[in-house]
Amino acid sequence: MLVSAKEMLTKAKEGHYAVGQFNINNLEWTKAILLTAQELNSPVILGVSEGAGKYMCGYKTIVGMVNGMIEGLGITVPVALHLDHGSYEGALACIEAGFSSVMFDGSHYPIEENIAKTKELVKITGEKGISLEAEVGAIGGEEDGVVGTGECADPDECKMIADLGVTMLAAGIGNIHGKYPENWAGLSFETLDAIQQKTVDMPLVLHGGTGIPAEMIKKAISLGVSKINVNTECQLAFADATRKYIEAGKDLSGKGFDPRKLLAPGFEAIKATVKEKMELFGSVNKA
Repeated sequence: MLVSAKEMLTKAKEGHYAVGQFNINNLEWTKAILLTAQELNSPVILGVSEGAGKYMCGYKTIVGMVNGMIEGLGITVPVALHLDHGSYEGALACIEAGFSSVMFDGSHYPIEENIAKTKELVKITGEKGISLEAEVGAIGGEEDGVVGTGECADPDECKMIADLGVTMLAAGIGNIHGKYPENWAGLSFETLDAIQQKTVDMPLVLHGGTGIPAEMIKKAISLGVSKINVNTECQLAFADATRKYIEAGKDLSGKGFDPRKLLAPGFEAIKATVKEKMELFGSVNKA
């Protein structure tokens, strides 16, 4: 059964570890992430972007697949199904479809409008027991066509949004989506520290977890980051393993073309990536 991310993130913040949000793109992704969470006894958040939602035939299809899989695989660790970088309309659609958590990304609106829309969603999600993530200060890189450079959020604006009663807050601290460029300046721990001091108990979210050095991740967790989003790294691992399988000509021998065989190395690569991240984030045995 899907749960809100509230309890798992409150525990993570208190215990100084982070829960990973791993974005899903299809059945293989979902199965690999759920099985790894179960094996490591770790809570997990499955992230779905609006683009991935369309790709997987809509939010109801995803809810059906995830619920069926939790039952079919005997998953007992806490699992939240979360809309990633949702629009206001997207958040409402996911609430309607049965998601247990949503993100409303109002970071591109003027702060007044971000506050107004977030306030409405606080009320709706509160009534339904669904967790809500809000965002202040755009995260850099490309996310469904929106390109940002990795700016830092204003700690006072973060406090304004946190005070509305959201479950968790994503704040830009120089992080970006996708691969990090050679000239990346690194995370701004100064900004993170200032945000943490103003938002106190609020679990903070680090987007763009792919490619941030392990030491920076650990430091971010020590400064109040309780949720870290990973997407690109699983995609790269999946693509690399699939490429090797095909380049070795394995799809040409026997029944090697069978999708169950063809996608197996990529599936295992996702599991290995998720395991590595859960160990780094400290969520192993925290279910």
